[in-house]
Amino acid sequence: MTPTQNGRADDIGVTVTFLEMHAPPSHYPPAPYNRQIALLRTKDIPLHFYRYMMDRVGRKWHWVKALRLDDEELSAGLHREDRDIRILYLDGAPAGIFDIKPNLPDEAELVYFGLVDHATGQGLGRWFLGSAISACWSHGPKRVTVQTCTLDHPAALPLYQKLGFVPVAQKKEIIRPLTFAERADSVMR
Repeated sequence: MTPTQNGRADDIGVTVTFLEMHAPPSHYPPAPYNRQIALLRTKDIPLHFYRYMMDRVGRKWHWVKALRLDDEELSAGLHREDRDIRILYLDGAPAGIFDIKPNLPDEAELVYFGLVDHATGQGLGRWFLGSAISACWSHGPKRVTVQTCTLDHPAALPLYQKLGFVPVAQKKEIIRPLTFAERADSVMR
């Protein structure tokens, strides 16, 4: 890869797609059966656990923004009374996360949504996204928003659209992957 203007050789160009939903779906995907799952809303999530989940879920997809924040910045965003973060457990182990930032009264933003590797391919994704969408609408917004990019799982954009999101805009961005030292510093903090 060649260096970008004012960038580094490992910078990655991506296309970000912004999606919106203006009314709750008429139905949600059913919960998987014959699976031991729990979906729990966190209260004052410990920063180390949030970073762990961001790393485990987002490592392949280069989720770097939250991992680059210092403790004060991260805590200020996460520990707001209206922040809605839920952890999916599969067979007793953390298996996924979604993070909702209500920007009420107009919007509830699904900031992060994803599964840990061991939970993918198990028939959980559609139900889990439906649960995230339901949680977004529970805040009473006029619309629900989410964004995805060309680095995310190839099924992300089609799944968002299948569950009712409509693309409204795109833009180009540059992602600077975490170095090993940055990742270690963030996750081990």
